[in-house]
Amino acid sequence: MARDRRPSLMRRAGLREPPADVDSTRIAAAVEQLRHRGRATLQDRLHRVRMAFGLAVQAGVAAALAWFAAYELLGNPQPVFAPISAVGTLAASVGQRLRRTVELIIGVAVGVFLGDVLIYFLGTGGWQLGLVVTSAILLTIFFGGSVAIVIQAAATAVLIVTLSPSTQDLEIPRFVDAFIGGGIALLVTAILLPLNPLRVINRAARPALDLLSDQLDVCAEALRRRDRDSAQQALERLRENKEELAAFTEAIEGAKETITLSPARWHRRSELTHYAEAADPIDRAMRNSGTLIRRAVTLIEDEEPIPEPMPEAVAHLAASVRLLRQEFAAGQEPTEARERSLRAVSEAGRAYGQGVGFSGSVVIAQVRTTASDLMVASGISQEDANRLVRRSFGDHRAPQGGGPEPDGGRPKPPTAPPVG
Repeated sequence: MARDRRPSLMRRAGLREPPADVDSTRIAAAVEQLRHRGRATLQDRLHRVRMAFGLAVQAGVAAALAWFAAYELLGNPQPVFAPISAVGTLAASVGQRLRRTVELIIGVAVGVFLGDVLIYFLGTGGWQLGLVVTSAILLTIFFGGSVAIVIQAAATAVLIVTLSPSTQDLEIPRFVDAFIGGGIALLVTAILLPLNPLRVINRAARPALDLLSDQLDVCAEALRRRDRDSAQQALERLRENKEELAAFTEAIEGAKETITLSPARWHRRSELTHYAEAADPIDRAMRNSGTLIRRAVTLIEDEEPIPEPMPEAVAHLAASVRLLRQEFAAGQEPTEARERSLRAVSEAGRAYGQGVGFSGSVVIAQVRTTASDLMVASGISQEDANRLVRRSFGDHRAPQGGGPEPDGGRPKPPTAPPVG
């Protein structure tokens, strides 16, 4: 009884009851989000380590071989430039190492030339060093040199100006080291330790395709629940896909270079051609999916009708992307991914037939366009993909007639969304 009377006694005495812990739920949710983000960050870092492991081993082997060649075979007592040149070549974007080797040598030539000329006329010192670096950069830019040539020219000019007073005949060893380092780097990547190009591409494609499928799944669920915030978050996350797409494109260029230079990988040319042809339609699918999700946000904001098949169509698109990645990785014909893309189009046709608003018609059109992109990525020609998409969509028409319009009086959408 005493416990039952305690609240009333506190109120009578004018005392406040202890405040309820209204923030506990939000705090718990925030902590859980941080934990999830920490796990995701760790997974991302481990994935980056796995992606870079082969490059790290190649760089270590190339640096050691370059040092050995310069020191033991050529008798250079201080073989510093050869390992630096080897690592600099391998540090270039994959797919550009042969070009980087040529740029490395050109940059060294420019730096040696300017360094020697200005030292001969002006001597050495701080202001001479600044003048040499400025001249090297401006000269290479004037003749259209790349960033790599500019950096090499400036760095070589610095070495010539600062080391010439204490080291005689530095120019020829610098040229030789550039040739040795770049040549050994190419030897390691092409002959000694050529990476498996398809494995590199699979690893690079996974983040891009996983990002696309995950955000399409989020969009589908947001449409089911009319959750505008979730759809907006999916849109913002998909807009951050530049890094993933750049890694995928770079991996394809690197695989092309490996297959060109490495005899051990020549038998992979036909498979690589398939991947290379898939890069552009995957990029288009990314951009078209962004349009799809953006219009889904507007659709929810405008309270347009969302027929039940519409979220299912978007979910089937997500599944198609996921299946495409899995079948690519397994080296299989992506038949299941194609089937799921066409199922997405069929669901979109059903949704359109039940009635949609203006933004809804754009979502339907983007489902068709994205499905067409995925079909092309799977190895089907654009003409065949468009034909299959039209057939799967069916001859649907928006509801017309006496009753009220399903979108609350808004203008009817076009009778057939275009296929991209």
